[in-house]
Amino acid sequence: MSWRVHWVILKTCLSERFVYRGDFAFATLLRFMPIITQVFLWSAIYSAGTSNEQRVLNGYTYADMVAYYLLAMISRAFSSMPGLASGIAREVRDGTVKKYLTQPIDMLGYLFWHRVAHKLVYYVVAIGPFALVFWLCRGYLPGWPDAWTILAFVVSLELGFLVGFLLEAWLGLISFWFLEVSSLLFIYMMINYFLSGHMIPLDWLGPIGDWVRYAPFQYLAYFPAAIMLGKYKPAELWTELGIEALWVVVLFALCRFTLARGVRRYGAFGG
Repeated sequence: MSWRVHWVILKTCLSERFVYRGDFAFATLLRFMPIITQVFLWSAIYSAGTSNEQRVLNGYTYADMVAYYLLAMISRAFSSMPGLASGIAREVRDGTVKKYLTQPIDMLGYLFWHRVAHKLVYYVVAIGPFALVFWLCRGYLPGWPDAWTILAFVVSLELGFLVGFLLEAWLGLISFWFLEVSSLLFIYMMINYFLSGHMIPLDWLGPIGDWVRYAPFQYLAYFPAAIMLGKYKPAELWTELGIEALWVVVLFALCRFTLARGVRRYGAFGG
């Protein structure tokens, strides 16, 4: 597809998102409600037996945990792709995937810009609540890091978006072989929630955490948060960013291969 087609797809998807902007804004705001429960949950954990400001668990103080959770929330806002895999599976199952095969529109390209539009609208709506939450929790956050760390954080978020998109897209493309992938998606979500660092930092997993870091899941939540918390030395940081970029290339190639093979075996009949 040409860049003009990409631009038209992006504008169209943005227009679609603003059709039900009230419902979208309300759903976005409700996603901030779990923050309150998480802050109180970790307060209760750290307060057990001693002052929560003094207790250290696996190298994290209470303030560290609150800061980590808030930063991981930003990471998940970039990398989460709700409905992407199930949407691909549904289109394969009901035959509407034919529109990508009969028109000069690349399936992965269209889905990519559709997600970009979704995220752009989400950030416009969520920037206010994010700013409010971080201002209220400013006492738990570390000071501003240097410019290179901030740059690495931004790059990790962008690469995390690509890793999250490609992982979900690949799971959806498996539906060319298995029309019902809901069970597989449920397993993936559980693994993702645990191994990405969304539930607890990967530091808490001990030796298991060292093995988990060979997988791409850490880049969906843990890695960007750990950058801002100073968990990486400069040399380690840029090495990890290189590995994350490599995962993007590998997952992109895997998606392209799976799509090409899936289209070859796909068959649909009727109008």
